[in-house]
Parts: sequence; structure tokens; C-alpha cells
Amino acid sequence: MKYIVNLNGKNYEVEVTEQEAVVTNVTAGAAPVAAAAPSPAPAAAPAAAAPVSQSASAEGTAIPSPMPGTILSVAVSAGQAVKSGDVLIVLEAMKMENDIVAPCDGVVKQILATKGATVNTDDVLIVI
Repeated sequence: MKYIVNLNGKNYEVEVTEQEAVVTNVTAGAAPVAAAAPSPAPAAAPAAAAPVSQSASAEGTAIPSPMPGTILSVAVSAGQAVKSGDVLIVLEAMKMENDIVAPCDGVVKQILATKGATVNTDDVLIVI
């Protein structure tokens, strides 16, 4: 059976047989079709600090969260110069620590995430 599944705004074609499932990218114009296979229920989110804003008011390069998680540490401060690849934030997701790094050289204009805050995918964490 073939299904088109929409995940984070991207469509994927999933072909399911008794032995395997094959996933293929599909063009953005395809209409999503609900899959018949049951999906696991999402885990309850732990109570934590206030969520991070989803938009940045300062102009610059916005660094979004690549996944939902909890901020373990913020390694920079506003006004600090950073180089491409420097660690800005450590994000815990699924019991793993993920370094959020600067995509470009610049100066940190705004920090929108705080230690202990829970963030969602695409929440802006820092503006460079």
C-alpha cells in the first residue's frame, strides 16, 4: 500500500509491505493522505519554564530550534562575537544533547531562550 504522509510541512511517499516500508520524497504540491497504520501517542511534555517566542523582533539571522526539547545551557551572551560553527546553545531532545551552532559569523543581537526553557521545532532561539 502507498501513502503520502505530511511531516513538518514536507510530504513523503511511504510504501508499506509485509516485510518493509520504503520512504520517498514527494513534491510539495501533493495532497497528504492519512496513513492507516497507528502511530504511537506523543509523550506528555514535562512541566518546565515558559515556552520560547516563535518570532524574533530584531533583524538578523534567526537561529531556530531544529526539534522540540529543553535548553540545557546558553553558551553566548548578547553582544558577543561568534564565528560560524561556534556552539550557541545545548538543546536536550530525546535524552540526547544537541549543539546548536552559529550558521555564520556575526554578533549575537538577541537571546530568546533561557536555561530550562522548553522549545518547539522552529522556535527562534537566538538572533545573530
